[in-house]
Amino acid sequence: MRDLTGFVDTRQQLLHLKPNHRMNWIGFAVAHHLNSNGAKAVEILEAFEGTLEDDYPPDNERYEHGEMLLYKISLLEESGFLERALEELYKKEPKIVDKLTYKEQEVSLLVKLGRLEEGANIYKALLTMNPDNYRYYEGLQKCFGLYSENGKYSSDEVDRLDALYKSLSQQYTWSSAVKRIPLDFLQGDKFREATFNYIKPFLTKGVPSLFSDLSPLYDHLGKADILEQLILGLEHSIRATSRYPDRTEKEPPSTLLWILFFLAQHYDREGQYDVALSKINEAIEHTPTVIDLYTVKSRILKHAGDLVAAASFADEARCMDLADRYINSESVKRMLQADQYYCTVHKPFPLLKVALAEKTAVLFTKDGDQHNNLHDMQCMWYELASGESYFRQGDLGQALKKFLAVEKHYADITEDQFDFHSYCLRKMTLRAYVEMLKFQDRLHSHAYFHKAAAGAIRCYLKLFDSPLNSLAEKEDTSKTPSQKKKMKKQRKAERAKKEAEEKNEESSSSGISRSGKRHVKPADPDPLGEKLLKTEYPLSEATKYLKLLLKNSPDSLETHLLSFEVNMRKQKILLAFQAVKQLQRLDAENPDSHRCLIKFFHKLGSMPAPLTAAEKLVWSVLEAERPSISQLQEKTLSEANKVFLGKHEESLMHIVAVAEMLYTLEHTKKLEAVKLIEDSCNKVMPMNGALGRVLEWKLKDCIAVHILLEKVLIDQDAALRWKVRCAEYFPYSTYFEGSRSSAVQNLLNNQDSKAAVNGGASHPEISQGANSFISNGKLEAFKSLTISR
Repeated sequence: MRDLTGFVDTRQQLLHLKPNHRMNWIGFAVAHHLNSNGAKAVEILEAFEGTLEDDYPPDNERYEHGEMLLYKISLLEESGFLERALEELYKKEPKIVDKLTYKEQEVSLLVKLGRLEEGANIYKALLTMNPDNYRYYEGLQKCFGLYSENGKYSSDEVDRLDALYKSLSQQYTWSSAVKRIPLDFLQGDKFREATFNYIKPFLTKGVPSLFSDLSPLYDHLGKADILEQLILGLEHSIRATSRYPDRTEKEPPSTLLWILFFLAQHYDREGQYDVALSKINEAIEHTPTVIDLYTVKSRILKHAGDLVAAASFADEARCMDLADRYINSESVKRMLQADQYYCTVHKPFPLLKVALAEKTAVLFTKDGDQHNNLHDMQCMWYELASGESYFRQGDLGQALKKFLAVEKHYADITEDQFDFHSYCLRKMTLRAYVEMLKFQDRLHSHAYFHKAAAGAIRCYLKLFDSPLNSLAEKEDTSKTPSQKKKMKKQRKAERAKKEAEEKNEESSSSGISRSGKRHVKPADPDPLGEKLLKTEYPLSEATKYLKLLLKNSPDSLETHLLSFEVNMRKQKILLAFQAVKQLQRLDAENPDSHRCLIKFFHKLGSMPAPLTAAEKLVWSVLEAERPSISQLQEKTLSEANKVFLGKHEESLMHIVAVAEMLYTLEHTKKLEAVKLIEDSCNKVMPMNGALGRVLEWKLKDCIAVHILLEKVLIDQDAALRWKVRCAEYFPYSTYFEGSRSSAVQNLLNNQDSKAAVNGGASHPEISQGANSFISNGKLEAFKSLTISR
């Protein structure tokens, strides 16, 4: 409960009742520590030590006693008594069993006391024990005055660091870290030489994770270009001579494979998907049995926008090693992501994709109650991906069920801490116990919880905007009687199938205990999430999760965007304005921040004059606060919108935000808003790459613009023109039906089959071009498998 004052009082009473119990002394000390009174906690521990005999502890309690001593020294350090902590550490060295922690604690105190030379010697001793520990290298740099939080160094500091790591590399010749760390601070020719020496053994050995290891270097200006030139040089040398440029001995044939593998990931990262696919296809042709090649090809196709082909190759990789859980999970994720294509192109079969993904996911669960197994295993990545998939398909009940399942896991984790309160005090794992409590305090700031809470809030917002009854009416009016009948049969069949599966799982889950009793879990009373949709107050439900986000993720832009949307619908004007101010604080130039600012004051301007005292008070606060917003000082909303456009006239998403607000402020300017979007220019990004070109616009942004034109500005002709334009920019995109996407290939196959039936001619040259990136016919097999399921 974090009632720390009450915790101190209770622990004191327990100590008075049973002062002979060690756990009561330790518990009282921990209580004061948690209540920010470290000095008092040290006094209690010293008082407890005074009750012990000189030969304490016995052999079977030496480790536990050593843990208590280390906890006491960490308390002294935390309270600022550094000299005293170091003296205590040296004094109690014979009684401390954990010598590694002893040395780490010693060097921490020495560095804080400014005794850097002694600290450097201890760090070198620690590196002898573990030369791949990055923290030890960081500490050694601090001892030499060569550490920077932002990773920026002067030329003199770079030279000194280079000399330091060269000397260390001679001592720790087999350490990977001592060769990798210099790549972060070296520049130019020194970087090229160090990288060349670093990557050669990994390419020869065939280490698939090499690109992941070097990917942080892509955030350093100019290093990506050097990497590209370096790898292309190696590729040319291996093709021409089968040797590295500086060697006489020949490399094994697999070296070319791993060079192509690296280049494919490099060009994928740079957005040059054509080149990336050509490299990975060549690698697959070179050695078709390497599973990593198919997973990378799947990832490239996903980034290029062909989600169905990505799912196909991920499933091909899975079939090559059915015992690998990671590859199985990758395949499931790709299947769930591919629902967008099936929602837009194959409308009768959107839910089959999720069903197929679930069937694949449960291959690695225990036999029996498979659906509950995924939940019991707290498989949150699956529940989030599945929930997002259901949300995209408009199945809010199933989406809410998945998102709230993740929230339930975090509630379970919170409950699980109760098991450790007495255990940690009894076993004396005090430092780990305090860390666990601190972790528990920030538990709901974890990324998975943030995604789940945000997803649940969006479901409730959609439910508020389109209540269940109106959704059903809308669906009924848009369908013919035969379609209604077909949909009714389909829903009935789905429900019957779900119930049959649950019965089978119950009957097969014969978990029989030693006493002979069967453990049968109760059936899920709401398998489709229908009860969750029947809430009378969706905004109240959304507010529960919003409060958790505001408390635990206050620096997330998404938190305050959701706060704005919820509070505007609840007519909570001051809370909505608070969200606007937080957005301005975090990123005033963000397109979404601009949208919320304009929407808020536009809504405010359309509200009636205040009548009650409370309303007048709210208005007075808003009038007093408006001048503090720099964007609106002595400007109308339209003028502020134009100024924002002037600042960001080359950014697509900023232009789109301005166009949307132009339409929001004056509906008569719809054509002007559409023209503003269509006149935007997709420029080539400045790059020194050896191959291809990269455009600035991102696929997900262009999809968002298409949805805006279609659903908000409601201009179908403009949306179609945008789709045709983006199909050229993103030829692999299934959403825009690009010329090289599986969407077009599927369309061509349908046309060819119709032409064959009607005696017409097909288009083999077009079909061949669309099918150029598909290997072994797996995509068609995957589609047929999906539909048959």
